[in-house]
Amino acid sequence: MDAAQERRVRAVLALGGMPQADLPDGVQQVRLRLLERAASGREAPRDVSAWAAVVASNLAMDWHRAKRRQERLGERLAALRQPAEHPSGEDSSVLSVAVAQGLDELPDAQRQVVVLRFYADLPVRSIAEQLGVPEGTVKSRLHTAVRALRARLHEDEVV
Repeated sequence: MDAAQERRVRAVLALGGMPQADLPDGVQQVRLRLLERAASGREAPRDVSAWAAVVASNLAMDWHRAKRRQERLGERLAALRQPAEHPSGEDSSVLSVAVAQGLDELPDAQRQVVVLRFYADLPVRSIAEQLGVPEGTVKSRLHTAVRALRARLHEDEVV
């Protein structure tokens, strides 16, 4: 991966909700998967940048799933413990915080296509190919996710 691809992978991981401290590990995981793919004899992805963005998005989804499992376990072990507050960051604008919170509330599949389409700037066709789903599925997920985000922003009176 070149520097531009690494920046894109870091952005996809961060927008997917992975904490800043875990981003270097996420980038390494993407590199490792690319090396594993080459070592297994499979041909290189046609578009390495798009492939890396999709792998990063999948890693971010895995991180969210693991986080949810840990949270549920923590709740069971300490029923009285309050969930930790997530700081919004003093330099973040109200809109970016609201969008980030809205992304966190989306189902994994919808969050993934939103991040890949609008933040990784992948075309619908490329997203569909990389995820192995029809273009119509990607479009449907995007439509539903954008509608939910728009409603959330209006509900919170951000826009």
